[in-house]
This record gives sequence, C-alpha cells and structure tokens, in this order.
Amino acid sequence: MTRAPSGARVGAGWRRAALLLGLLLAGCAATPSGPSLPIRPIQPEAASGYQAKPGWQLKHYAVAAANPLAAEAGRAVLQAGGSALDAAIAVQMVLGLVEPQSSGLGGGAFLLHWDGQRLDAWDGRETAPAAADEQMFLGSDGRPVPFMEAVLGGRSVGVPGVLKMLEAAHRAHGRLPWAALFVPAIDLAEQGFAVSPRLHQLLAADQYLRLDPAAAAFYYHSDGSPLAVGERLRNPALAEVLRRIARQGSAAFYTGAVAEDLVSRVRRDPRSPGRLQLADLQRYRPLRREALCQLWLAQYRVCGFPPPSSGQLTQMQILGLLEQLPTLDNELENGRPSAAFLHRYSEAAKLAFADRAQYIADPDFVAPPAGDWRSLLAPAYLKQRATLIGEKSMGSASAGVPGGTPLAWAPQAAQEEYGTSHISIVDAQGQALAMTSSIEQAFGARLLSDGGTGLPGGFLLNNQLTDFALAPRDGQGRPVANRVEPGKRPRSSMSPTLVFDAGNGSLLASLGAPGGAGIIHFNAKTLLGLYQWRLDAQRAIDLPNFTNFNGPTVLEKERFPTGTLEALRALGQEVEEGELPSGLQAIQRNAQGWFGGADPRREGVVLGE
Repeated sequence: MTRAPSGARVGAGWRRAALLLGLLLAGCAATPSGPSLPIRPIQPEAASGYQAKPGWQLKHYAVAAANPLAAEAGRAVLQAGGSALDAAIAVQMVLGLVEPQSSGLGGGAFLLHWDGQRLDAWDGRETAPAAADEQMFLGSDGRPVPFMEAVLGGRSVGVPGVLKMLEAAHRAHGRLPWAALFVPAIDLAEQGFAVSPRLHQLLAADQYLRLDPAAAAFYYHSDGSPLAVGERLRNPALAEVLRRIARQGSAAFYTGAVAEDLVSRVRRDPRSPGRLQLADLQRYRPLRREALCQLWLAQYRVCGFPPPSSGQLTQMQILGLLEQLPTLDNELENGRPSAAFLHRYSEAAKLAFADRAQYIADPDFVAPPAGDWRSLLAPAYLKQRATLIGEKSMGSASAGVPGGTPLAWAPQAAQEEYGTSHISIVDAQGQALAMTSSIEQAFGARLLSDGGTGLPGGFLLNNQLTDFALAPRDGQGRPVANRVEPGKRPRSSMSPTLVFDAGNGSLLASLGAPGGAGIIHFNAKTLLGLYQWRLDAQRAIDLPNFTNFNGPTVLEKERFPTGTLEALRALGQEVEEGELPSGLQAIQRNAQGWFGGADPRREGVVLGE
C-alpha cells in the first residue's frame, strides 16, 4: 500500500532532504540537459473553506505557492543560494505530489521570468498529437460529445510540456545543479506527507477518478472512501520517476520506460483511447516567447503571457476599457466593490470575452487581428469599444474589429475551462518569476501513470485538449480559431503577471491564480486592489471575487450584500452567486522589502526571509 507507517514524520524527511541537498550542492554536476453563448462557469476545483491569512512581510526573498510543503521546498532552495528559477522547479515538483489535482509532470505551464535585465515568456503548454484532427471530439452525429465524455480518458491528453520547459529555463537561469532541485519532492514522495483537507475534499467530491483502477487503488480505500485528512501518503512510483529525471534530465520522461507507459495508458484506455505516440513526446519543444506588456494607469507596466494564452490580452482589455470611462467616486463601498463598479466591470468583461472567443489561439496557427495582438489593446480601439458601455446592461456582446479588417473566424462557443496552480517567487539577487501550471480539470483525464516502474502511485495525465473548441466550425462552416490541429497549443486563460514601474523599470509585483477562465477576473481584481484601490497584496486577494464571461455576472457567494445584487439587477444584469475559489498568490514590493499574500480560499502560504 501507499500509506506510510504511522510513525513516519515529515520533519525527519525534511532533515534528510536538507542533508541530501547539501551533498548534492557539494558534489553534483548539473544534468545536461456572432456573440459567443453566455456561460455559467463550473468551477475548476471545488471550494474547500475559507481561512483568513495574515499576509507576510519579508525583506530579501519570497516564495508564494499553493501548499506549505511546496513553499518550504522553494525557501530551502533560495536559502541554499538558488535562483528564483531553481526554487520554482523544486516548488513545482512538490506541488505535483501534494496537490496532484492541479498540476504535475503530466501537464504544462507558462513561466514569466525576469532576470533583472531581460523578461522572457517560457511556453511549456501542451500540444496536440500529430494524429489529432478537428473532428476528434465530434460524435457520430457530427455534434460535439458531452464535455465530460471528452475529458475522461486518453482522447483528451496532450503532450506534456512543463518538464522540458523548466529544463530549458534552468539552462538559462539556474544556479544550482538540476539534480539538487528534486531532493525535496523525492524525499516527500518516499517518506510520505499528510493528506491535506483540500485534497481529501476533492477526492471525496470527484465522481470519476475511481474509474481508473490505478488511481482508485492509490487515492481510495478498498471500500471506496477517499484518503482521510492527515493520513500519510507515500508515492514510490513518483519518487522513482523523479530520481530518473534528476539523473538524466527530461530525456528520462520523454523517452524510455516513462514515455512508453504514458503513451500506453493513453492509447489503450478502454473508455476513450487517445492518439498520442512516442514521436509526439520526442518532438515536443518549449518556446521562448516575447512577453506582452501594457501601460496601465500611466504608472504601471503590466506584463503577461502572449497567445496561446488569452489571459494577459483579456485582463488588460477589461482594465483598459475601464480606464476609458469617467472615474467613479464609489468603486468600493464598505470594503467591497460597489454595484456601480461591478456593472461597468461586467460590461467591459463582456466586450473582452467576445473578442477572446473570436480571435485568440495559438499564434503559430492563427494570425492576430490587424497583424498584431496589441491591436486588441490599442487605445483608439479600447476607446471605441468603451462607448458601448452604458447605464444599462448590453446583454451579451459581439466581437469588435480591431484595425478595421474583419477575420473569417467563427466565435468559439462557450465551454468549461478548469484548474491550475500558481507560483510567485522573488530572489535576493533581483530575479523574479510568475508561473502558472496545470493539468486542466481537477485530476485531469483521470489517468494515473506509474512511469513504467510497477510501483504504487505516479502522476496524473492532463486533459488539455478539451481547451480546444470541441465544435471546430460554426453552422456556416467557418473555422473556429482555437480548433484542434496537429501540433497546436490550446488556448489558455493562465495569466502569470509581473508588474513594473513604468518610470524607472523596477519590479513591483508578481501575481497569478488558478481558476480556468476565472483566472482573468481574479488577476484583474488583484491588480485593481493593488494599484487602483491601494490595498496591500493580502487585502487585494481577500476582496470578494466577481466574474462575467459574456453572460451572467457571478458574485462570490455570501460575500456581497443583498443590495448590491438588487442594484445590479435593476441595471439589467443577470446576477448569480456561486463559489469562486480563486487560489491567488501575490508578492509586492514595499518600503520594507516584499509583502506576500495568499488566497484564504485555498491552502497557500508565502515563505522567505
């Protein structure tokens, strides 16, 4: 079984990890290395309570991550002289172990990295297999299969990209040996860790993970009950896979026994076999893209990820549209966004999400409107679009025509998007990053690979291909920009963000969130809190959440007064309440150094010195 003896203690494991880290640092060499349909969002991961966080004041360096064990791994690496990128690798390996529902080796990531001089956008997004085609999610009647039918099993699995991306970034930005960065995760996987309340609740709530025999045996008891809170969970298979990667680099994952097991589980899945082949893994390449930066409020240079992410473009469209409108005197009332502000925000979001559905996709397959993605953020275009925001709801919005030249794409019909995990790190040498990683839905495709080790446990595979449009064309036969094509990267909402002083260029903040398409709203809220409402990072994250995906306005349940809902409805907005468990992480510069905030809706913390 995978549960460690009851006497096993994480403290002893960490002492061993520290010893191993020291030995590795002493002697180990680095391994070479028309409007879209209104959407009522299903949340990527279930809510698991609300626990107030204090915020953390730090002087020299900081690590913000979704789990305390992962944040501690990052802090240990920074204490040992590692770079922000080194710490991110250690954090991500632990996250894949302790919150497997959100990210891991079987998924992808976007990394925004600042080395003090240069800003890079490292793209580790999954790709569609060479054998994929735009009809792979259509049923025999030519209509898209139900969403969960598309998610479950091998058909939805894209080529994982996170590991090769981190290896490439480590060659550019790493200080410590590659192998040393895997010590904390290997130690925890071997010794075991206590199942957290959130992991327990998600295992209990999930209807599908038990359908995979390997996952059922690993995460559930023989009677079908999920692992209990505090129960110690060992993952021998993942420990062995990580040991191989530490020794051999990413080749240990993309070739050999690990790759063969991954492909076999995808292609032989009895529910929905996929098209992934070994050659797809071997040909995967991470990309080093140019970050997309936008001036905001005349003082801030907000930088994020370009397509295939829609996050930066859409969040900055929303903020840019709001900037075009006359200033409100009452954007906050009693510490919450007011009905007047929420009405404006909802209208701006509708316009931005209409453009998102029409235009944004993998730039290697789809040309940007007017020949430049920045056309969606051009002041003249935003000014023209902002004239559509009136005193009453517009209902739903249609896409605009930036540059005046329409493109022949069909708007993508609304469909669900799911979860992720976010890491923000600043180191003592002035390097910083924001990285968002994902396996898409909670527990991904519900396929657990043991990497061919024959041991209990392993890592979960992504279902990122369902981030493509399941319906590739509209009724007129026009293609959707974000349809499935071989080798293509699906559109994402992941939005790792770095903020700089527009005057002197100094780094001001790192932030990001999980939450599917809600990431865009959670990030925008935090930016507004930090720089328009002058809150610290923790108070900005604590603000109640609100979303609109070109349909109803969804307000975080029990966080807004009844009068706010009534006032919005009087303005013509369709309003709903729901759980919006965002999982934000943020680190901001202040007079004392760095101040970190972590979302009270999840288990994250900020650690450092």
